[in-house]
Amino acid sequence: MLFNSYEFVIFFVVVLTAIVIFRYRKFQHLFLLAASYFFFYFSSNYLLSLLIFSTILDFYIAKEIWNAKDIARKKILLSVSLAGNLGLLGFFKYADFAIDQFNFLGNQLDLGTSIPHLDLLLPIGISFYTFQTISYTVDVYRGKLEPSKSLSEFALFVAFFPQLVAGPILRAKDFLPQLREKLENNSLSKIKQIQIKSSNLKLGITLMAFGFLKKMFFADNIAPLVNEIFANPIGLNSFEIWMGTIAFGIQIYGDFSGYSDIAIGAALILGFKIPKNFNKPYFATSPSDFWRRWHISLSSWLRDYLYIPLGGSKKSSGRTYLNLITVMFLGGLWHGASWNFVVWGMLHGAYLAIHKVISDRFPGLKIHPFFKSKIGKVISILVTQYFVFLAWIPFRVQDTDHMLYSIEKYVFVDLQFSGAMTFISEHKWSVGLMVLFFVLHFIIYLRPGTIERISKSGLKIWTVVITIILVSIVFFFNGNPEDFIYFRF
Repeated sequence: MLFNSYEFVIFFVVVLTAIVIFRYRKFQHLFLLAASYFFFYFSSNYLLSLLIFSTILDFYIAKEIWNAKDIARKKILLSVSLAGNLGLLGFFKYADFAIDQFNFLGNQLDLGTSIPHLDLLLPIGISFYTFQTISYTVDVYRGKLEPSKSLSEFALFVAFFPQLVAGPILRAKDFLPQLREKLENNSLSKIKQIQIKSSNLKLGITLMAFGFLKKMFFADNIAPLVNEIFANPIGLNSFEIWMGTIAFGIQIYGDFSGYSDIAIGAALILGFKIPKNFNKPYFATSPSDFWRRWHISLSSWLRDYLYIPLGGSKKSSGRTYLNLITVMFLGGLWHGASWNFVVWGMLHGAYLAIHKVISDRFPGLKIHPFFKSKIGKVISILVTQYFVFLAWIPFRVQDTDHMLYSIEKYVFVDLQFSGAMTFISEHKWSVGLMVLFFVLHFIIYLRPGTIERISKSGLKIWTVVITIILVSIVFFFNGNPEDFIYFRF
């Protein structure tokens, strides 16, 4: 069920109505769980069984880990959890990719044998809820989290519908306490009643409105230009490749951060706080700063459950650089079973490693007056975004020849801008949207907390702003809701 569809609007209104009418705590939680399962079933049908399997597996294994006294038994149980979750993820997401590599190798060695594809359906959201359940079990294993007391409570954490399909990736330590309420003068807790508060409602609607604006007004209307350029970029000049790359950078940000805003807003209306997933990433001043701003829930997950266990930066310098590249390689592969995502991950791994080398060799750069000045900051942003947008090319283009050609034109500018005005004239709507996006993005960068201020404004001003956003969306909506890009991952 797409957020940008009439079905979701009806579904969400029904959920809110039921929550308001039925105030019995346990019913509210069970209803919300049932609604989340329905939401997932609507999108993935029988593949809902995989979600339920992961939920049951980690609920009971985490309890056994918590109660186990022997460290060896804890490790065995953790290994079972990891094998079960990663096994499902690997089988459904990477089986055909592995078969392709095996068949390619067989052809190169002239073995004369090949394995047919399994043609498995990719369960929507499996990459996200798998990471959620893994983080829960690992936190219990580390002793940082007490296991959930009831299966229904844990199931709601895993299946909570606003962020189920494409994140943000929730942590149990952040979400489970929101389901409970402490009793006065007692360490015990009870199920918390879900209440629709007016302050949350206003901010939640504002967040959702901006999320829909990013997705349906910007991302979906810029997508045709991106598709036209990268369907077959061979023969295009550098200006056209640059325009396509910038357009895709805007599209994927609007698409994914728009989904996150809608998810955070919907959860807030229901009384739950989901962590921010984006923080103006196109104003990052370094590769590491970019990953503190882009897909924050994934980057922090990779840091806590992969980078630090590998040794982080506490080992030798060489090991630190290798850890960074390894983590981003796996982060790229997490996005999809294709070599273009591996290239994207490796590029970002190289960016992080090179930035780390420079920071280690020249520690005074970060406090140098030039880099603290406005000019220095602008240059840092432009240099960082040059490489960030370069990496968007392999993320978008799967065909190897098309990818290499696009990268070559992006890096080695041919200065054939004679047709630039013609290109702009032919795509004036998309180009205008790109300019408008950067203007609004810059305004929000200069005035942090804009969305919060709008939500706290008077009812008349707030209504006007929301109406303008909704009218803009409806006026340029073609009636066919587009999938969110991260549904594929």
